[in-house]
Amino acid sequence: MTISGRRWTRWPDDGLSQGGIRLTLYGHDTLAYGQSRPRAEPSVSNADPDRQLVELIPSQMAALRVFVGLTGRLLVARADGLAEQVRAASCDHGIKRWRLYLTPEQMKSVAYGLWLHRMTGSAAEANRFGREYGVVHSPSGAGGEGSPAGDGLPLAAGATARGAGVSGRG
Repeated sequence: MTISGRRWTRWPDDGLSQGGIRLTLYGHDTLAYGQSRPRAEPSVSNADPDRQLVELIPSQMAALRVFVGLTGRLLVARADGLAEQVRAASCDHGIKRWRLYLTPEQMKSVAYGLWLHRMTGSAAEANRFGREYGVVHSPSGAGGEGSPAGDGLPLAAGATARGAGVSGRG
């Protein structure tokens, strides 16, 4: 029997296989993996009107994945739904770009994540995002450091703005 161009051996129904087809461990894992992969992104005509198509180069996407992976360790909360958009991103291998559909809040959150990347390594990713989409994170205050609450980004649950510790004194 051939399914999707692959030849399968038909086994007697022994209760372990569905429809008389027995998969190897690798075959089972391949199907499970294939069913959990992100689906193709929606077409522009079907996209939510408040979302914008964002195309990231691989180094930007790598930095964004690090940012999303730090959930729970950062004091500034990322935008709702950003992790899901990163997971569902698809890569256009022809132009080597990751395609995401982001809300304005999610774009600000991406800019913050790329700003963190800039502060700890390369500025190229944040600079490119700012040039292409006009969204740049710029902390308020002198010396390049400011209160996370002062830049319009929400604090993560349980976090306090810098300078307002347990004593309540600023």
